[in-house]
Amino acid sequence: MTEETIEPRTPVNRREFLNLAWLATLGFFFVDIAGVTYFFAMPRFREGEFGGLFTIGKLSELPTLGSAPVNFPKVKLWLANTEEGIKAIYKVCTHLGCLYSWSDQEVKFICPCHGSQFDSDGSYIQGPAPRDLDIFVVQAVDPDTGEVVAETPADGSALSIPEGKDYLIRVDTGSKINGQPHS
Repeated sequence: MTEETIEPRTPVNRREFLNLAWLATLGFFFVDIAGVTYFFAMPRFREGEFGGLFTIGKLSELPTLGSAPVNFPKVKLWLANTEEGIKAIYKVCTHLGCLYSWSDQEVKFICPCHGSQFDSDGSYIQGPAPRDLDIFVVQAVDPDTGEVVAETPADGSALSIPEGKDYLIRVDTGSKINGQPHS
């Protein structure tokens, strides 16, 4: 039987201990930063909040054709029911990002900051704004199946809803379509 000699462990000196402590601290720091970055990058939009899907209601609950647009301040949009169809208009002016409002007396949107004016469907009338108002994608959803039956076209024209059912109207505030430049 052979005897193995066990060498005694040398104690960690002060310099090695401080190096190990410094590396452990850096490791914890980078793990924390990675976790915060991951959670910051994840989308946090829920239905009914700006940046997510917002259910307006049923087709029968929409404002009547040609009436004043309805303000939804929680999700920063105006809902207009025009002769062309339904539009969800972003509530921020295309000039410098001011919040405009609807004027019942003049029957148009007016930006209080620089005077840009827009029609009830968001089209440019006058002022320093470079384009029509931006709009959000509107969806008509079958209440029985949950299937999207109609959606705002990519060119930003109004949503035409098929007849026959009382569809749910949903606005995707995460999908914005820029307004057309005016000439």
